Amino acid sequence: MDSLNDLAKRLMALDDRLTDCMRCGMCQAVCPMFGASGMEADVARGKLALIGNMAHELLTDAEALADKLGRCLLCGSCQAACPPGVKIMEIFREAREIVHDYLGLHPVKKLVFRFLLANPRLFNLSMSIGAPVQHLLFKKSNDAQGTVCAPMLDFMLGDRHIRSLASETLHGKYGTIDEQASAGQIKVVFYPGCLGDKMYTEMGEACLKVLRYHNVAIFMASNFACCGIPALSSGDAKGMLKQLACNLKILEKKNFDYLVTPCGSCTSTIKELWPEYAERLDHKAQVLTESIAQKTMDINEFLVKVLKVEAKAPAENATPITYHDSCHLKKSLGVSAEPRTVLQSNPNYKLVEMSEADRCCGCGGSFNLFHYDYSRQIGQRKRDNVVASGAKVVSAGCPACMMQLEDVLSHNNDPVKVKHTVEIYAETLQ
Repeated sequence: MDSLNDLAKRLMALDDRLTDCMRCGMCQAVCPMFGASGMEADVARGKLALIGNMAHELLTDAEALADKLGRCLLCGSCQAACPPGVKIMEIFREAREIVHDYLGLHPVKKLVFRFLLANPRLFNLSMSIGAPVQHLLFKKSNDAQGTVCAPMLDFMLGDRHIRSLASETLHGKYGTIDEQASAGQIKVVFYPGCLGDKMYTEMGEACLKVLRYHNVAIFMASNFACCGIPALSSGDAKGMLKQLACNLKILEKKNFDYLVTPCGSCTSTIKELWPEYAERLDHKAQVLTESIAQKTMDINEFLVKVLKVEAKAPAENATPITYHDSCHLKKSLGVSAEPRTVLQSNPNYKLVEMSEADRCCGCGGSFNLFHYDYSRQIGQRKRDNVVASGAKVVSAGCPACMMQLEDVLSHNNDPVKVKHTVEIYAETLQ
């Protein structure tokens, strides 16, 4: 725990950032958590009022405060709709960090964020051991979605329908890729993210296929650490910094033109949060992360703006496909048109827009773990919009959203397939 003097300074600095909130209620209209619970305390303005009284709340019931702050997906819908532009996500992350520094991080979270995710070789080893024996715990839940469930682990996982761990990870199949760029050739760092490496490997392979088709030289490390957003969302900046330091050690000696990821959450973390938190490491790290951030792009944006992928007219009998705007991708990065262009580059599909395409799907990273009942309720609204569109396939630019979509579609026995945007484009390439 910080000293009382340090804690007081942090609380005062946080309090100074709350003054711009006008209590207008615009956040209420767009908040997926409020839509599910109907509770004012779950709206951004309610949480900002709570944070304004944070010193008292810490002293009276810090555990309850942590729970109230945790009832938020950090989707950024409130910040995107805020008339005075209050940096709500920054305030919420800082508040969570203060609370968990005060309480002390839960031992399981400390193990995961500071030891497992910050040590890629150990994380990779644990996944390689878990994949072959997962059939002992999991059983098929829905053939159409390819999901499984684990009744024996309901106490921990709830009634989730999830994707199995890949039988072979992306890094296990390809190892470290470090292709030398020839004169005039683009060199990219491909950062697949944890899910892209260990669960949605077909998405990762589609990205590699597309990059190679366009004659892009690739660097992909076999030992990338997590980007750090799960730790930050749980209030563990120290764990995030350990993961960041691990990734910077890999990237500091690499020359590249772009860093691309197929995950909106990873992209926004690397582009926006790495420079913000790197100053806590040292000046060298801050300079390096700022340089990396300037080169970081979502892969859809990279395909359209750099590689000039274009939309094509759909074929006569094209399969209807709809698109879900991932929160970090649209609300944080402003990337919305490009994924649609990537989908429309395949004439075998016809894009049909669902209602509320940019409304949060309900995943929210660790929110899904600790508030699964609300996560499912929010996800059901997304599922209803997907099905109402008449689409046979729903696409997204974030594997965490894909996981949530598969869960809710599987629970409803819907035959709608879930695919990443790049997978759709890759189908056209030989």
